[in-house]
Order: sequence, then C-alpha cells, then structure tokens
Amino acid sequence: MARRSKKVDFLENLSAVTEQMQDKDREANLRREQERGELNTLPLERIKNRKSNTRTLNTEHVESLKESISTLGLIEPLAVDQSKVLLAGGHRLAAIALLLKTEPETFEKHFPNSSIPVRIMPFVAEKEPDRALQVEVAENEYRRDYTPAEVRGIAERLIAAGYKDVKGRPKKGDKVLMPALSTVVGKNRRTIQRYLHSDSQKSRTSVHLFLKKAKKSLESWQEQPDQNSSASQELREQLPHILNLLDAVIEEKSSEK
Repeated sequence: MARRSKKVDFLENLSAVTEQMQDKDREANLRREQERGELNTLPLERIKNRKSNTRTLNTEHVESLKESISTLGLIEPLAVDQSKVLLAGGHRLAAIALLLKTEPETFEKHFPNSSIPVRIMPFVAEKEPDRALQVEVAENEYRRDYTPAEVRGIAERLIAAGYKDVKGRPKKGDKVLMPALSTVVGKNRRTIQRYLHSDSQKSRTSVHLFLKKAKKSLESWQEQPDQNSSASQELREQLPHILNLLDAVIEEKSSEK
C-alpha cells in the first residue's frame, strides 16, 4: 500500500482540529444567544418605554437609524422584559416609530402587521432593576461582527437605494454611504474602507494570521491533559511535526509580504 504523504496527514489533522474549534465556537455562540433571550415579535404599540431612561435620545442618530431601517430593515432586535417593557434599543424604537410616521408603506413592508422583532428576556425589570441595567449595558455594547463580504453586501443594498460613496463634501440632499454603513455595522470609516476595497495582499495577510492563530491553538491543545480517543492520541504524536510544518508555511507567507 502506498504510504500517505506527510502533507495529506497534516491537512487532515489540521482540518480535524479546526472543526473541533469551530464546534466550540458554535456552542459558545448558541449559549450567548440563549442568554440574550427568546426571539419573537411584538406589535409596536405593545412595546412599553421605561419610566426612566439612562440614555438621552440623540435626534440625529434616530434619523440615521430610521434611514438605514428604511432600506435594510431592523438588523438587531429590541430587548424587552416579560412585561414587554423596553430594556435596550431606545434609539431603534424611536427610529421605528419615526419610520411609521414618515414612511408608513415602508414600515409595513419591513414590519407586516406592525410586528417588531424582539428578544424577550426571562425576568421583569421592575422586580430586578440591577439585572435590567446589566442587559441594557450588554445590549448597547454588543455589536455583531460583520464579515467584509457582509459589509459589501449591505453597501450594495444601500447604493441601490440611492446612497453615494461621496468624495469630499456631499451636496445638499445627498444620502452618503459611509455614515450610513457606520451606523449599521458599528465600524469606523477606515475599517469599512478596508472591507470594501480588500485586495489580494490583505487576503494573504488574513491567511498568515489564521495560520499563526491555528499554531497557537494547537500549542494550547498540546498542553491539555491526554485525550482518551485514539484519534486524539494519534494527533498528539504527530503534533510536533505539524507545528514544524506550520512554522515553515508561516515563514513562507511572511516572505510574500
């Protein structure tokens, strides 16, 4: 029987370890989603504002959110408690109400029968104010980490809706792309520009960083107690060779920069 090449063994073992890491990431994401409440919808009129808000509404931000929701819909649901009292998303709620007032047909398109996406948290804010504050802080700090491809897709939808990637000062009435993208994805202009105009050099850099991260993860796995499965034991035996191969590939990628 022909002897398997070291390269084939290396790729298969690296793939197995990568799948294990991805499984752990998926489990962590699932737990985080569960902790952030049950996804559902509520009629707009049933969502209650809190008696006191910790943040003052910024009218310009509300207007910007209204424009993005008009084009893209609501990307991140509101957070409410069991009594349907708003916990986080005051600006988004105000933007949705403004959309209903100024563009009722667009509102109906995105929110049929006034159904607003929400996360219903498993407690009542009035009885657990400390927990309500924790949810507000966590939700306001939470930003979905969009991939470059997703950012480009959002940009294409905004451009199709009339937004322009303006160089310099925009004309009166222009809908400018960059501020709208920043509002939607929560990234600064420089990061968005990098996502929109990524090239092969940046792709090579991403691969280089991935390989370095994979090497670090494998070294961390190597320090864990012995695994019981035969596959884990076989991988542990071959790990020094795999790490040497990774070092060689990383060095090659470094010389390409």
